[in-house]
Amino acid sequence: MVHHVCMVSDFFFPNTGGVESHIYQLSQCLLQRGHKVVVITHAYGRRTGVRYLTNNLKVYYLPLLVAYNQCILPTLFATLPIVRYILLRERITIVHGHSAFSALAHEAMFHASTMGISTVFTDHSLFGFADASSIITNKILKFSLADVQHVICVSHTSKENTVLRAALSPHKVYVVPNAVDSTVFTPDPSQQRSDRVTVVVMSRLVYRKGIDLLAGIIPELCGRHPDVHFLIGGDGPKRILLEEVREQYQLHDRVQLLGSVSHEDVRDILVQGDIFLNTSLTEAFCIAIVEAESCGLQVVSTRIGGVPEVLPDELIYLAEPSVASLLVALETAVDDKRRGWTISPRERHERISTMYTWQDVARRTETVYDATAELPSSSLADRIYRYSHSGSGWLLFVLLLVLGNYLFWQLLEILVPRRNIELVPSQVAKSPRREPT
Repeated sequence: MVHHVCMVSDFFFPNTGGVESHIYQLSQCLLQRGHKVVVITHAYGRRTGVRYLTNNLKVYYLPLLVAYNQCILPTLFATLPIVRYILLRERITIVHGHSAFSALAHEAMFHASTMGISTVFTDHSLFGFADASSIITNKILKFSLADVQHVICVSHTSKENTVLRAALSPHKVYVVPNAVDSTVFTPDPSQQRSDRVTVVVMSRLVYRKGIDLLAGIIPELCGRHPDVHFLIGGDGPKRILLEEVREQYQLHDRVQLLGSVSHEDVRDILVQGDIFLNTSLTEAFCIAIVEAESCGLQVVSTRIGGVPEVLPDELIYLAEPSVASLLVALETAVDDKRRGWTISPRERHERISTMYTWQDVARRTETVYDATAELPSSSLADRIYRYSHSGSGWLLFVLLLVLGNYLFWQLLEILVPRRNIELVPSQVAKSPRREPT
């Protein structure tokens, strides 16, 4: 079964991160398997309009207002005209939204359901249930996923979390892990220094990534082991905390802050290290530890979320999310490095290359698309019933949104008839200009 898929998210290249990489790699593999794939995201600076990436992957960079943290200002109805135009022009049969944080993904899936187009959602994160932010996000998720045909989670822990947060039936939620391009993330022992032990951290420098824990670990480990150095890539509001620690303990020659790192440079930084440290407080999967393991590094990570599912015990040291527990795991890894690794970098790479591949992710996602395409289309009455029983609250307001969006869509069908929208040719006459990712 051939599908016309539209990937939608606020997060895509040139922005870097796990969601951005997932969408790009999955799209490339689906293209290779014969499906049509386009991506919708918002404009990034001067990158606006229609661009083409590798293998003619078409990306629509929409001129939408970005409100906070690379997410558009939620308007719901305002994006319907342009999203409808793109979906009809590209003859889309499945809209695939990514990330619970993405307002654009939720709005596009809502519009697609109104138009009778199948929808799939991939949740890349874990959320709590007690704080105000999580409560609001979970209410929105209950509303957004009430009419989504299938949901994909990247780990079984993530599936349990999403089912509880969004009040979903477990039968409509699939587990499809992330993957790594093992041809790119390869080990290079010649880049490592024999006179030191280098601990690499690649992460957004924000609270949920455990940067406060990292700030407590650095002076303790450096004080106990004079040959330990830190190589930290990434940027964020917590960077100032690491700079203060480095200044207070005079560790300028042992703690290097690289700032923001583009995805194509990540491998060149990883291969310089011996140990990869992940201090996250919440993770659904953590693609960073898989990339590090593929580069031959020993991984030390907090035992949170879906991380224990990702790597076998012999490839990772797990610790509780505390400074004391992480120090014990790190010192064990440092001692193992000095004695000589029991598992060589090349063996680590070979094991990862068979465990996680994007081709397997694409095949399993294709199975979800096939199951979605076989479901019958929903009537307006069916949608109203599902939304009214979603448990999202504000029943009257929710019904007004559904009916308002439906009436707006019917108005657009009159003002901009489908017959006046030029369809994209099934084949392109010449290869368009490609933009670097």
